Amino acid sequence: MLERLNQAMDYIESNLDRQIEGAELARIAVTSEYHFRRLFSALAGIPLSEYVRRRRLTVAGAEVIAGSEPLLDIAVRYGYGSGEAFARAFRAVHGVGPGEARRTGAALQSQARMSFRLIVEGSSTMRYRIVEKAEFTLVGRKARVPLVHEGMNPAIVDFVRGVGQEALDRIERLSDQEPRGVVNVSDNLSGSREEGAELDYWVGAVTGADTPADLDSLAVPAGTWAVFESSGPFPEALQYLWRDVFTQWFPSNPYRSRPGPEISAARVSSDGTQADAELWIPVEHDTA
Repeated sequence: MLERLNQAMDYIESNLDRQIEGAELARIAVTSEYHFRRLFSALAGIPLSEYVRRRRLTVAGAEVIAGSEPLLDIAVRYGYGSGEAFARAFRAVHGVGPGEARRTGAALQSQARMSFRLIVEGSSTMRYRIVEKAEFTLVGRKARVPLVHEGMNPAIVDFVRGVGQEALDRIERLSDQEPRGVVNVSDNLSGSREEGAELDYWVGAVTGADTPADLDSLAVPAGTWAVFESSGPFPEALQYLWRDVFTQWFPSNPYRSRPGPEISAARVSSDGTQADAELWIPVEHDTA
């Protein structure tokens, strides 16, 4: 898998002056576009589109500084329809406009070319199981929130606080199957996992019962799920579990992620410092 990912990275580097489609990168990596974007984001630490943008403007910046070619020609070559659009993007990455950079020889930012390699550690194992789950209903409260890559998400914090204990108790009583209890769910992410992209965030229960009229619901089709378990400090146990699933488990196992809700649950100790965490990821066999 890592070899195929690096072939996709080579393709990016050879086509920075062209439109780069996620579907073509997924074809090179022999996986689905959905899984390729998820895996790239987990391994690289930034969304695919952001990496391509930074690399493109890194190369464009070198051309701005090095030569006398008209700035508009450089802008068009790297996919910008106007000098103004190029200047805005250039300034967002480099902190200075292209004209000023050329005149003053200003220092620019550089996004290094990425490649992926395997680091063999072998000091820990990951507990997981594969579950074939029948259709179920997710019932609870949901909100449309922006994606935040690092740190607390204020929109989620405010939403959860606003649900209220009475509603949480009602939701918990609806739980009648795995994963049990009140769960947190991310679904319906727009765009390509860029900072600020919106997603549906749920506080809910997995159930086969009828949905009360005043609660939100989502019918989830039957399918295969990879279920991961971890114990440790809270909230790090759950945060690190998600990271390890995409950076360690997927590259080593014949599965890929598929569209669908990602469900997490944490049983937190009475003092709030430790947790048993569980993460349900919808998967399918990787046919590569």
